[in-house]
Amino acid sequence: MSGRPLALIVEDAADQVALLRRYLDREGLDVFVAVDAESAIAAFGDIDPVVAVIDLHLPGITGRECARRVQERFPDCFLVISSVLDATDYPSADAALPKPFTGAHVHAIIEQVRR
Repeated sequence: MSGRPLALIVEDAADQVALLRRYLDREGLDVFVAVDAESAIAAFGDIDPVVAVIDLHLPGITGRECARRVQERFPDCFLVISSVLDATDYPSADAALPKPFTGAHVHAIIEQVRR
């Protein structure tokens, strides 16, 4: 890692990971990707994210449970929930990133993180 702030992405769709990685890199963040909640949780001892983007539809442990564990382990981490579901169905988080999203959506969220 480069010493830049770290973003955790928990997403199983490769195209969504590629988009998020590109947008977050443009925002000056390093990215750690986990394709499922179990991989994210296993990495908790090695990472310290300032922002986490978690998809609700994950194989295995749900995105909701993953979000709860991220909040528990990293209370200062800015939690972003991403999904194709209506944002009113998302669990409590700092921001919502409904799919499909754009670079402008990600930029607006990262501006909130920087405040």
